Amino acid sequence: MADIASFPLIADAKAHVLILGSIPGKASLEAGQYYAHPRNQFWPIMAELLEKAPLPDYDAKVQLLLAANIALWDVMKSCFRPGSLDAAIAKQTIVANDFVTFFETHPAISHVFFNGAASEQAFRRLVLPNLNDFTLHYQRLPSTSPAHAALSYPQKREHWRAVIEALRQRD
Repeated sequence: MADIASFPLIADAKAHVLILGSIPGKASLEAGQYYAHPRNQFWPIMAELLEKAPLPDYDAKVQLLLAANIALWDVMKSCFRPGSLDAAIAKQTIVANDFVTFFETHPAISHVFFNGAASEQAFRRLVLPNLNDFTLHYQRLPSTSPAHAALSYPQKREHWRAVIEALRQRD
């Protein structure tokens, strides 16, 4: 794996919250699905916070996010990365997704959550300077990747509760 590209945006016009990863890892690229690594905690955390049983079907997981007014995307449209870790991304090769158009076409978005440090750093460096016309709340959450083992599942889930709190602010 070297030159890699992200997946299409998961969102509809009702989205209030955007969750951003950096770019898919090897397991996700092979499966063609966001957060496909079996030990990634993203989908279990979201199902638990949205009070749903774990969903084995990817389409059902996507529908769960859409029904909760959550959009999902990656900061990076493409990059060069040997291996699967964000730390291996060649920063000079990063091409960001088109967030100006995204925020123009999704005006209900009020909160942007970053799934880990790499997505936040890339967004702040490559995207944020171009978003002068948008007032958004940004928050980094602990990575749900199995490579981020500093926090337990319950600790990560508690941090991720901020997504649900942001949705409740909109109600």
